[in-house]
Amino acid sequence: MISTAKAIMSRNFVRFSPDMDILEAVDLIVRHNISGGPVVDNLGNLVGVISEIDCMRAAVQASYHASGAGRVKEVMRPASVIIDIGDSVMSIAKRFASQDHQYYYRGFPVMKNNRVVGRIILRDVLRAMSEMSDERVGTATDARPAAGTRRTS
Repeated sequence: MISTAKAIMSRNFVRFSPDMDILEAVDLIVRHNISGGPVVDNLGNLVGVISEIDCMRAAVQASYHASGAGRVKEVMRPASVIIDIGDSVMSIAKRFASQDHQYYYRGFPVMKNNRVVGRIILRDVLRAMSEMSDERVGTATDARPAAGTRRTS
């Protein structure tokens, strides 16, 4: 049964460096077809998150001022939501659902012992919830007597 962050997180995810050029971050986002990701220092500590919209804003600003887009650390945001590797799927779903609707993240970093060990995106949670629902329906269906038969116990 899928029940925790560990079971649904991606262990293979793109990490961004605070000193990375914004255009390099844009290239990673586009090449890997992702919405953003965690920004980690050389020791693997989470220092923030960056998203497509953060990069877009930096690119617009740069073109307006005819300058370079800058570094990730200049546009990243604090990691406002952090998932612990042992968090339940339902608690993660509640965190996604309770985000500010003007600006929300589609993925959160998963932490273990203060290190980023994975990433969970909204679709991972939806998939897990669907599988959990299928398991419940399958269990309930298996426990029901077949049509036209009587329960003997």
